[in-house]
Amino acid sequence: MFQRVFGATHFAASLTVTATTLAVALAAPFAGSLADAWGKRRVIVLSAFVLAATTMLAATATTLSQVVVWRFAQGLATPGVFAVTVAYIHDRWDAASAGTVTAEYVSGTVVGGFLGRVVSGQLASALGWRLSFAGVGFLSLLCAAALLLWLPSDLSRDGSPARPHSRSSSLAAHLTSRPLLGTYAAGFCVLFTQIAIFTYVTFHLADPPFALSTAALGWLFAVYLAGAIVAPLSGRWIDIHGHRQALMAATVIGVAGSLFTLSGTLAVVIAGLALVCSGVFISQAAANSYIGVAAVRDRGLAVGLYATFYYIGGSVGGAAPALLWNRGGWPACVALVALVQALTAVLGWVFWSPRPHLLSTATFDV
Repeated sequence: MFQRVFGATHFAASLTVTATTLAVALAAPFAGSLADAWGKRRVIVLSAFVLAATTMLAATATTLSQVVVWRFAQGLATPGVFAVTVAYIHDRWDAASAGTVTAEYVSGTVVGGFLGRVVSGQLASALGWRLSFAGVGFLSLLCAAALLLWLPSDLSRDGSPARPHSRSSSLAAHLTSRPLLGTYAAGFCVLFTQIAIFTYVTFHLADPPFALSTAALGWLFAVYLAGAIVAPLSGRWIDIHGHRQALMAATVIGVAGSLFTLSGTLAVVIAGLALVCSGVFISQAAANSYIGVAAVRDRGLAVGLYATFYYIGGSVGGAAPALLWNRGGWPACVALVALVQALTAVLGWVFWSPRPHLLSTATFDV
């Protein structure tokens, strides 16, 4: 639509996506550090209102460049909500239940992501792109108001109000912790997988023998809802069996799903995409939960760094398969994704402790 409205090139229109992911990657560590020092609830609520405002202001743009600027602003505000929330969960719930709560949070992001795509797409198609931004911005404002009214105050695990850190966040410690480094790398692989699969499968399904229309391809994101069902179930599994085992199971499910997409039957391909989504969201729940265990201090910063690596992985996942597409088509892309999925399991096995509850400040030794 932006290509048609503004007479833009494919690359110029794609900047409306790239600008946001780049801003998220840049802002995430700073949002985490601010939350550790200023209070997580305060940052979550403020960021939610800023995100709603920038979304609605995007509707006022008169050029594509202005749209890109507002999209960048959205990306700057986003980590203050999603990245800080993971750290907030681990401050309020103990390790025995944090996996379940984190998985429920991931399930919420799945539903929100699906509804955001559907609402924006339907509004843009029926009423134009400006009302698409305005509509999503209004829904975001309602969410921000709900957070302001209902989100409990920060609370440490001993039941006392959390106190801001008087010292600066230990960035070097977070970047030299083996468990955290493994988690950052796993996050890179997780979003790489999701973006690579769902970007390039549209090219595959648009070609014969499937020849799906643009509208039909858009509904492929409905398979995200499989993750909304699986993610909460995975939380209990994580709490009982551990993070490493959950990541191994997620890898098996994801690789199987990737292989299913090689089928010549559309129903099997869709089932494969649902399995890939399930593997991605189980992995995401395991990684997010593990951060809260491995980071014994400054969790906001740790989650922010995870988000940075996560979104860098998504950016690479959107570009790297193109190097293989012209040579091997979809099978070559699937082979690359399956390799990255397997690497995710290896990272968890090598870097994650089988008994993460025993991690202590020794986690931060170089």
